[in-house]
Amino acid sequence: MSILYKSECSTMIDHCQFISKMYEDVTTDTGEIQSFALSSNIFSIKSTTKASKDRKRKMGSDNILKETELVKKMYSVLTQELPSEIKCDIFNKYNLMETSEVRELAAKLFESTIVDLNGMSGGNNSDAPLKCKAKDSYFLIPPKSRFYCGCVKAQCVKLAGNKYDIVIADPPWWNKYIRRLKGANEKLSYSMMYNEDIAALPVRDLLSDNCLVAVWCTNSPSNINAVKELIFPKWGVEYVTTWYWLKLTIDLEPLCDFGTGCKKQPYERVIIGKVGDVKEIPHNHMFASVPSALHSHKLPLLDLLTQYVNCENPHVLELFARYLLPNTTSVGYEPLKWQHISLYDVR
Repeated sequence: MSILYKSECSTMIDHCQFISKMYEDVTTDTGEIQSFALSSNIFSIKSTTKASKDRKRKMGSDNILKETELVKKMYSVLTQELPSEIKCDIFNKYNLMETSEVRELAAKLFESTIVDLNGMSGGNNSDAPLKCKAKDSYFLIPPKSRFYCGCVKAQCVKLAGNKYDIVIADPPWWNKYIRRLKGANEKLSYSMMYNEDIAALPVRDLLSDNCLVAVWCTNSPSNINAVKELIFPKWGVEYVTTWYWLKLTIDLEPLCDFGTGCKKQPYERVIIGKVGDVKEIPHNHMFASVPSALHSHKLPLLDLLTQYVNCENPHVLELFARYLLPNTTSVGYEPLKWQHISLYDVR
């Protein structure tokens, strides 16, 4: 992980650098060796408005979630402690385009990465990254990785007999926003799942005796409660804590204002649980980064989580994946989406 700064309660990460480091010395299908970097342009997101940190409280602010206040405090501490040279490096590195242009670029790239690979599986057993062709498109495949394209439930059944030490899931939660997206442009959405259907996934049998489970979750209280009270119990997982991914502009301002109640927030939560024995996990940890402008392009969690399991080379499973990671099995309808060569520049 490209960690720029770490303290007791927060971590600052360079998402773009983390991905790009994976694709140095890629072996192409012609036998050539090339290095690729994730396009820096898609991280060039600047603050459009400067929100006053001392502005008057709005009506209904008494309903602000306690976690929002917690994340705000951790953000304040991070910005005070973060060395000025890191702040300058981030701004200078990603100050490449106007934000409106970045949004347009992201929309084009999203369209260019739509490739129907349903039913396809594959991987890379070597110690070096590969550039491979599938359905007339090229993709970058990290070392020691596997992928299965299709229904997550069906793919979990196929994986029966395998045991994983870390499981990460980014479920397609049912919500009104995605439903509206589907009405406007079906390509920009995905098949949503109800909480009961997520809980019914045959995940329990894939967990090792000592396993760490991390689930990305929305701001919806019903979804948060479902993870803790329905999904984790069905999977045989004990809730441990919640971490927060704070998304910042290159100015190191929150991507949007901190909202009240269930409104849009500049952070996403990762709900963490365990099976058996794992190392002590920090509570209420915040990890921050400048995010990609690509829709639902999550910051990889693998290096953040690996240090808390009791094995040197953990077996990792990612469900509902849109990208691949080394030493990881990725499952979903689009596990190769952010591997598409159109997102990368030759170095």
